[in-house]
Amino acid sequence: MMTSSLRRQMKNMVNNYTEAEVKVREATSNDPWDPPGPLMEEISDLTFNAVAFPEVMGIIWKRLNDHGKNWRHVYKALTLLEYLIKTGSDRVGKQCRENAVVLQTLRDFQHTDRDGRDQGSIVREKAKRLVALLRDEDRLKRARSASLKPRSA
Repeated sequence: MMTSSLRRQMKNMVNNYTEAEVKVREATSNDPWDPPGPLMEEISDLTFNAVAFPEVMGIIWKRLNDHGKNWRHVYKALTLLEYLIKTGSDRVGKQCRENAVVLQTLRDFQHTDRDGRDQGSIVREKAKRLVALLRDEDRLKRARSASLKPRSA
C-alpha cells in the first residue's frame, strides 16, 4: 500500500507543481496533524515573492474548495491562511477580503466522518474566526504587528 507521503510526491511530480505549491500541499495535507510551524514560516516568506505569491494562494483556494473526506485540506488551509494573514504579505489579507464569499461559505461547512463525529465543526469555527478577523481592521493590524518580524521588502 502506498503511503500518503509517497502518493503526494508522485502527484507533485506528475502535475509539475512548483516548490511553493509543493510546500502548500504538504502544509495542507490530509495527514492528521497541524501544519508544522517552520513550514508555515517558509510559506509566509514566499508570499513576499511576486512569482511565488499566486502559486501559494492558488493552492490554498483550491484546498478551501475541497469537501467530504478531504475536510483536513480545508481545515489546514484555513490554519495556514490565518497564519499568512498575520505574518505574510499584506496581499494575503487583501486577496482574502476580495474572496470573502469563499470564507463565509465555509461557516456552513458540513462533514461527519464514518464514526459519526462532526469534523465540519472545526472548519466552521475556524472560518468564523477568520472572517471576523478580516472584518475587524484594528484587530487585524494588532495581530499583524504582534506577529510580524522585521522583513526586508
